[in-house]
Amino acid sequence: MADRVTVIGWDGSPLTAAAGAALSAATLVAGAAHHLALPEVPATAERIRLGSIDLAARRIAGHRGSAVVLADGDPGFFGVVRNLRAPEHGLEVEVVPAVSAVATAFARAGMPWEDAQIVVAHPRTLRRAVNVCRAHHKVAVLTSPGAGPAELALLLEGVHRTFVICEELGTAREQVTVVTSDKAADHVWRDPNVVIVIGGGPEQQSTGTGSWFAGRHPQGVRGWALPSDAYPGSATDPEGESGEGESPGLRAAQLARLGPRTGDLVWDIGSGSGALAVEAAGFGAAVLAVDSDPDACARTTAAARAFGVQLQVVQGRAPHVLERLPEPDVVRIGGGGVPVVTAVADRRPERIVTHASTRDEAEALGAALAENGYTVECALLQSVELDTAAWSERERTVVFLLSALRSDLAP
Repeated sequence: MADRVTVIGWDGSPLTAAAGAALSAATLVAGAAHHLALPEVPATAERIRLGSIDLAARRIAGHRGSAVVLADGDPGFFGVVRNLRAPEHGLEVEVVPAVSAVATAFARAGMPWEDAQIVVAHPRTLRRAVNVCRAHHKVAVLTSPGAGPAELALLLEGVHRTFVICEELGTAREQVTVVTSDKAADHVWRDPNVVIVIGGGPEQQSTGTGSWFAGRHPQGVRGWALPSDAYPGSATDPEGESGEGESPGLRAAQLARLGPRTGDLVWDIGSGSGALAVEAAGFGAAVLAVDSDPDACARTTAAARAFGVQLQVVQGRAPHVLERLPEPDVVRIGGGGVPVVTAVADRRPERIVTHASTRDEAEALGAALAENGYTVECALLQSVELDTAAWSERERTVVFLLSALRSDLAP
């Protein structure tokens, strides 16, 4: 094993005294081509182009001498430190950090970033990174070849965002460009780059106690599965609620089985008051709320605005409107019967939840899900609301809840 392994972050500025001393003593240096070309790299040192981190780690582990790994920005922030410290390599490293590419990008943009979400986009994770951009006001995306600004913009089609694209930070070719997302796909961008994605509502304001929490601040309203009258329009528009289909108890059970989370795209088909769509967005997921009724779409938009969450409302009738929507991770179906269930199952989300008011309807929906490759569970939920002044029954709802897990994911 190398006698000493030092990981040095480089942000384009002159190396610190600690970094310079470690590099001058190195007998092996690993890094990208522009790192290996630095004049401080000893002429006698063995050089490794840093492509595969695992391969470089094995070479370092077998080296006798002092090894240095050069990396852009802060190597402990989505960088090589985690890979080098993996148990299979057995490397103990010292780290000399530099300013991260994300911090530099926000500095170039002159923006605060404690409220930003930060994601890494590779071709295999691009869709999830885009979902975070759908769901949050401010996102920094560390891109990679094949998952850059153009690809982000193409998958965000129909969702307006502003891109701050920072190319080759810390080099003589550094460039910062501000474009709208619909224009970003029309340009070839240089790697490496960081994209700050802004939009979808006003910037998050700090609370009276000041900023204290990195990322998305906790919302003012505590809890979820809130009562129906917590949502705009429900008190003045009784038709905004669809009986057992939107009761808080059923909504709680549906959300528990869907498990929406950051990086997911949720379809809420038949969004009604928007209550479930808003609460799913509150968990950090991206949400497409679909309804054929323009008044329901307006209620969902108002609810999202009132609760300070980002979601996209799509007016149209399922199943036909679903053909043009991006791929979902989990889906809640508020109505439409077997044709809608079948159309959703064809898109292969991980989980689907729906409900029925009769056993015959539940059996038909369950059969459609099972025939399309889902493992189905059904529960009969009964909820009784009591008037605590007289402890008398105020309202009773009975509904069949169906939850389906894609069979290849089932235990």
